Amino acid sequence: MSQLLYQLDDASLAFPPLNSALTEPNGLLAVGGDLSSARLLSAYSQGIFPWYSEDDPLMWWSPNPRAIIDLSQLRINRTLAKAIRKAPYTITLNQDFTQVIQLCADAPFRQDETWILDDMQAAYIGLHQQGHAHSIEIWQTDENNNNQLVGGLYGVAINGFFSGESMFYKRSNTSKFALIALGQLLQSIGINFIDCQLLNPFLADMGAKEISRVAFLQKHQQAITTRVPDDFWQARTLTLN
Repeated sequence: MSQLLYQLDDASLAFPPLNSALTEPNGLLAVGGDLSSARLLSAYSQGIFPWYSEDDPLMWWSPNPRAIIDLSQLRINRTLAKAIRKAPYTITLNQDFTQVIQLCADAPFRQDETWILDDMQAAYIGLHQQGHAHSIEIWQTDENNNNQLVGGLYGVAINGFFSGESMFYKRSNTSKFALIALGQLLQSIGINFIDCQLLNPFLADMGAKEISRVAFLQKHQQAITTRVPDDFWQARTLTLN
């Protein structure tokens, strides 16, 4: 039996039930709507995220299975641990969200067209300004004593739930450093997983795995009801342990 695709109502923030998402393509739940902060927060609070390419309609997803990183299983092999000890980088939180998302959109390793379109960038910058989207930055000081952004990531947080959106690197391992820094930051307040949305080889190499939508929603519900300290996302320098 064919499945019907839900068209969002511009006058309502409501999404259809997650179990109505298509199986092919995996997790496509609805089309339409907008990227307003209110709609984005409504989506993430239910485990839904937007993802679409230029010339496509705005599409909303709830894949089954779902990729996560269990932070107790974050993979730091011997080579990476050695690189962390020797890395000449400074790691910061929420120091330059705008530059991070711009570099994620235009990452030098990206071979296909970016899905982080101008409208998407503006929407997440808006979320950041409201305190709901956050970035990790990896900086390197050049010979002229100027700091250059050489790696980073960004995502959306609602209470203890963090959904990673994208990352980039300009130096070897710097996106891994950003992910490890985020993981350690979340673990410091008892958060035990990062939502990775969709599995890819990089995330799998770092220990990401797929779990069922039902299992994800259980973890999502627990995290989203876990309050974080008021100053938790305050811009500051981070140290890898």
